[in-house]
Amino acid sequence: MEFRFLGNSGLKVSEIIYGNWLTHGSQVENDVATQCVRAALEAGITTFDTADTYANTAAEKVLGDALKGERRESLEIFTKVYFPTGPKGPNDTGLSRKHILESINGSLSRLGTDYVDMYQAHRYDHETPLEETMQAFADVVRQGKALYIGVSEWDAEQLRNGHALAKDLGIQLISNQPQYSMLWRVIEDQVVPASEDLGISQIVWSPVAQGVLTGKYKPGQKPEAGSRATDTSGGADMIKRWMSDDVLTGVQKLQPVADGLGITMAQLAIAWVLQNKNVAAAIMGASKPEQVESNVKASGVKLDADVMSRIDDAIGSLAERDPAKTKSPEQRLI
Repeated sequence: MEFRFLGNSGLKVSEIIYGNWLTHGSQVENDVATQCVRAALEAGITTFDTADTYANTAAEKVLGDALKGERRESLEIFTKVYFPTGPKGPNDTGLSRKHILESINGSLSRLGTDYVDMYQAHRYDHETPLEETMQAFADVVRQGKALYIGVSEWDAEQLRNGHALAKDLGIQLISNQPQYSMLWRVIEDQVVPASEDLGISQIVWSPVAQGVLTGKYKPGQKPEAGSRATDTSGGADMIKRWMSDDVLTGVQKLQPVADGLGITMAQLAIAWVLQNKNVAAAIMGASKPEQVESNVKASGVKLDADVMSRIDDAIGSLAERDPAKTKSPEQRLI
């Protein structure tokens, strides 16, 4: 496992992060989730990402239990706040001072730790003054409950404004967590240049585009039962943008590229996002430990200019690049 500095800080993270969105506390039984976490640790992953909203707080508890007994100082644990949690009352969402200060306490209790290494704003809150949000985050840091601050899916202007306030408050905003893959490149035009100026790294989610870039979905064929594309609880809605035959045909053209490198298509997709110098790490989820053991092999893979060009020839024109797609909900969900 290779490690990278996160933003303009001295914090190093494993360049592949284990995340438990859509798995722990919902799709995967707790014993299997623990097996996946153990596989991640054995593979050299030290950085773990979760959020209070995942499985309505259950995912944090599962991760905390799975990490119990590990040396805390050898881990980097990240969580997030914004989306509705608990009974979902009027203040159980957003980035108000009330919600942030109450949520961090709940997250620490579920994770079984005194502090998180990174506390992240899961989205931008258009309904709370940014000054209130950043002051609350500063208080969380000063209380020793978080070491650094990050955000998720903020656009370039929001990053600049948040970074300026954080600097004035004496805290470090060092990461952004956007979606990024060969098929979803919306951060490249504005978010990445702004982040480079500010000393902010990307921690990217869905590097395999919800499984599409593994090549398991074939053009003209129905997806297998039990796959993400058949998940009526939300998975199918998230993946449908990439289930057209033209996209799936382009993805199949990546198989010879991966074969030539002696790696899987999933490893190729993860390695591709890590070629971006502004990307510190890619978040990887898993429903079984074998997936962890395979995908971590993307760490350290270097793709030369010819390989990158072949990837662009295959699916570059099919990728979404509109920077306006980087956005947060205009209104809270409740």
